[in-house]
Amino acid sequence: MSPRKPTAKPGAERRPFRPDVIETYRVDGEKPLLEYLISVMPDRKRTAIKSLLAHNQIAVNGLPVTQFDTPLKPGDEVKANLSREFRVFYNRRLKIVYEDNDIIVVNKGYGLLSMGNDKVKDGTAYSILQEYLKWQDPRNKLFIVHRLDRDTSGLMVFAKNVEAKERLQHNWNNMVLSRKYLAVVEGQPEPAEGEVRSYLAENSRYEVYSTDDPSEGQLAVTRYRTLKSRHGYSLMEVELDTGRKNQIRVHMKDLGHPISGDRRYGAKTSPIHRMALHAQTLRFIHPVTRKDMNFTTPVPASFARMVQ
Repeated sequence: MSPRKPTAKPGAERRPFRPDVIETYRVDGEKPLLEYLISVMPDRKRTAIKSLLAHNQIAVNGLPVTQFDTPLKPGDEVKANLSREFRVFYNRRLKIVYEDNDIIVVNKGYGLLSMGNDKVKDGTAYSILQEYLKWQDPRNKLFIVHRLDRDTSGLMVFAKNVEAKERLQHNWNNMVLSRKYLAVVEGQPEPAEGEVRSYLAENSRYEVYSTDDPSEGQLAVTRYRTLKSRHGYSLMEVELDTGRKNQIRVHMKDLGHPISGDRRYGAKTSPIHRMALHAQTLRFIHPVTRKDMNFTTPVPASFARMVQ
């Protein structure tokens, strides 16, 4: 008699992943949502369609809807997930601005790490997005393309496959058409518009500093212009020609006008209890479709209040 094979504990078996069953429709007229769904799903009962609506299984242009009289217009995309609800991504400190099969563009809040380090693994922009993608499909992947400092808010792009990641990283300077930041600095820079150019190096305490010696650091070029000055602060638009670590923070210090809240690089005040630096505009060539992708965010309300 042959020995019995050990069996896994109930519930311990790994079930093969089954992709969601999703039907996609392209709207060619103007109709309320429920009326439209009934017309394109003639084999389903009205009660079954209303159940899909009630359980977040209907999405219009990528957003789940439950309102039966939601107006539709020509060109709208309606999806019905017959397997489970559409998940609505929500995080207080991270907003998805754009997503397709290759990239995700997000607006990162201040105080949030871009990715983990030796001390912090969870609760980073990377881990939050990874969890969201794994819920859709456990096989989904996420790749870091560039980073923002923990205390810098604003726009970042992540890649969803190796091809997009490598194309963006290997051709970053050519594919990024514009990166603009907003900063509130102490004082009022003179001249109000200009350029800072230096070589940036890093000391043993991981502090970045400017040097005139090309053999000691990497060339960094920052262009700036003053948008508004008041109450001892100036709202600046800053554009990078190069993307070096802590570049804007060091160059504002070199100007004699450190970023408010940036005590590491010379700031004496912090009225909004954060570093006043925000990545406002990110424009780049899509790594797969080659389309011009242009994203911008409003001026943070706390920045505007400082110079009102």
